[in-house]
Amino acid sequence: MAFIPCWAWVLVGYLSTSVVGAPNLSSFYPPLWEESPGQFSDYKVENGKYIIDPWVYTSRMGMYKILLSQTATYFAKFAPENEQNVLWGLPLQFGWQFRSGRSADPTRKTNCGFESEDHLCISADSWWTDINYFLCAIPFLSAVDSGIMGISPDQVTLLPPPKDQQRFCYNVSGCRSSHPEMMKQWNAFYQYLKSPSTNFEDILRCLWTAHTSSLEGSLGNFEDKFLYYSKPEADFGKSWCVFVNYLVASLYPPTLIRTHNFEKGLPPRVLLKTYRAPLIKGFTPLQNVFLLSLNGLRKLDDSTARAISKGHPVNKISAQRSKHRSSGLSKPLLCLETGTSHPRNVFTEPGHNKPDPENFYYSIRPVCLPSLPVFSGMRDHGTLSVDCIWSRQKPEGIQRLGEYNRFAEKTSRHSSLFK
Repeated sequence: MAFIPCWAWVLVGYLSTSVVGAPNLSSFYPPLWEESPGQFSDYKVENGKYIIDPWVYTSRMGMYKILLSQTATYFAKFAPENEQNVLWGLPLQFGWQFRSGRSADPTRKTNCGFESEDHLCISADSWWTDINYFLCAIPFLSAVDSGIMGISPDQVTLLPPPKDQQRFCYNVSGCRSSHPEMMKQWNAFYQYLKSPSTNFEDILRCLWTAHTSSLEGSLGNFEDKFLYYSKPEADFGKSWCVFVNYLVASLYPPTLIRTHNFEKGLPPRVLLKTYRAPLIKGFTPLQNVFLLSLNGLRKLDDSTARAISKGHPVNKISAQRSKHRSSGLSKPLLCLETGTSHPRNVFTEPGHNKPDPENFYYSIRPVCLPSLPVFSGMRDHGTLSVDCIWSRQKPEGIQRLGEYNRFAEKTSRHSSLFK
């Protein structure tokens, strides 16, 4: 498997803990879950369309609640009461943002999100909830588009925020136009859920593919929001984005109990400029250590990325991931060339030339390809999983590499999402 720092594995391992026994699952739900809408009829209707205001906490949480309900049937075989639904991580993370004050106006120029005033308000100036929008609206509207929700794509509209309206999309057609890659990947996730034969690992692979597309397509649009926060809080947000890469690498299952347990380690309030982990008063030892480790992980990640990229132009997420290149090849890398349907080994399969290392590109985007047919020209028949997708031209989200060993990394199905 690709090299991952040991403390990243400690953190991921912590996230993988679960509760022993038979707990009351409702105790793990995010704040105001029961009070949030649970069906489309709970929202108002205008001109035959459901109108949802995602800038009100309970309205946005209701979108998640409907999504969890409508996808429950696909997870029934894994555990009762929808506990193993891998979409639980989204509302629980949003609930933590609300509970910790991160959905409130960080500029404090309005009363939006503050307990004594309009505490259900979601601020468009919050970096956290702006990024969350693309992990709520896109999965939700894509689910509508996929047919899972039981309504037609033109039957739901989201309301814009009071400002920065141009940064968001509000209906299926608009999101298809402005964020086609996000919609495509989330649709692929739902299509796999609906397939007659699914397994949990491939569900996770498709989920993290879609999740990563939402992050990659939105992070760069909201960097200006970091100016509204203290340096410790801004650093924490950036460190969190790095840590998500390791969740992807481990195929972490963001189910109800696991995600609830991991949130015990997250900061319970917005970080002030005087906060220095692991000595923040009022934080538990676990929260202090988790925050310290997260920031340390980002520093290591950044320094290693700079050393490996050696001046090649890469975007932020590319740089964050590029350090996962190790120096050896533990097994041949099976790739799928773009524009074809035939997976092949790019280094050892007879009859194919090795790609020019100075003009070779490969996908750093997680790939949702749970299985592919093994064609008659290859040794065996059946299905297989590919490790990467490669291209002779540089498409969006692809990083140029100048040496074979940067491409020929140790790999496994679990680390293949970094390709």
